[in-house]
Amino acid sequence: MWHQMWGWNGGGWGWFGLGHVLWWVLLFGGLLLLARSVAAGGSKRTDTALDILRERYARGEIDEAEYQARLKQLKA
Repeated sequence: MWHQMWGWNGGGWGWFGLGHVLWWVLLFGGLLLLARSVAAGGSKRTDTALDILRERYARGEIDEAEYQARLKQLKA
């Protein structure tokens, strides 16, 4: 009876059995990729306010006095 449920027809996998296995592999693989993507999306973001401030200072958008003032505010 179990062989009919899983598509085993005595000589090999039937189309339904193989399709059933592939369906579950694709489903779990897709869920795994989705979970990894969501988890990695949160950890890859490194643009904190301090990083942005340092980048603006390095590009010359703000002078040292403004950098120091804003740095003091961020650390407070």
